[in-house]
Amino acid sequence: MSRTTAEIKTADGTCPVSIFKPQGTGPWPAVILYMDGFAPRPALFDMAEKMAAHGYYVLLPDLFYRLAPYEAPKASWFQDPEKRAAFMTKYIGSANQANVMRDTRAFLDFLSAQPEVKQPKVGTTGYCMGGGLSLAAAAFYPDRVVAAASYHGGRLVTDAPDSPHLLAPKIKAKLYIAGAVEDPSFTDEHKQKLGEALRAAGVDHTLVTYEGARHGFVPEDNAAHQPAAAERHWQTLFELWDSKLKS
Repeated sequence: MSRTTAEIKTADGTCPVSIFKPQGTGPWPAVILYMDGFAPRPALFDMAEKMAAHGYYVLLPDLFYRLAPYEAPKASWFQDPEKRAAFMTKYIGSANQANVMRDTRAFLDFLSAQPEVKQPKVGTTGYCMGGGLSLAAAAFYPDRVVAAASYHGGRLVTDAPDSPHLLAPKIKAKLYIAGAVEDPSFTDEHKQKLGEALRAAGVDHTLVTYEGARHGFVPEDNAAHQPAAAERHWQTLFELWDSKLKS
């Protein structure tokens, strides 16, 4: 594995990051992987390694760094309503859009300073909670993020003023958004509203629902992992990034 680690100074502290590089000397196009709600771990390292093997310099930040040192979230917490609510408040709350978009400024500055990184275009992808953050990065930093993906992203359409779908007018990037057919956090109604917002804003996008898939279908350590859907994710992700970052 090509993983190395670094620390990036942010407006709120110091964020540990994992870095994955292709073989050779570069420079390579850079991408940011926004984690799901279970924190950085071997399953995400394997995913980042696969991205690097495809020719990308991959930055995987620990978005829960504000809680450090923290106990990594457990899947069992979601079976208990009280623990689930506490998790959402504490962990997901610490990695809210406002916080992570401030962090992303620091991530982009870090990438700009790396001689191994091809400048200035950047791609993003995100899973679960990271899906909305990936799309938000495209809206907050439209002059840098040119390709953004979201896979089984949750809460992409909400009544909150920071709902990702409301950011559509700010996005210049090409998007790929894939939901799961079994996902209460991304329903058919959510899909319709998101699509309407993206079309109204003239955003170049693909918005699909994967049949036979449940929320969390990509990471191999997730109980909802679905091999066929995960493989489709890899094909579409690399097609998206390659079209904007390797052309």
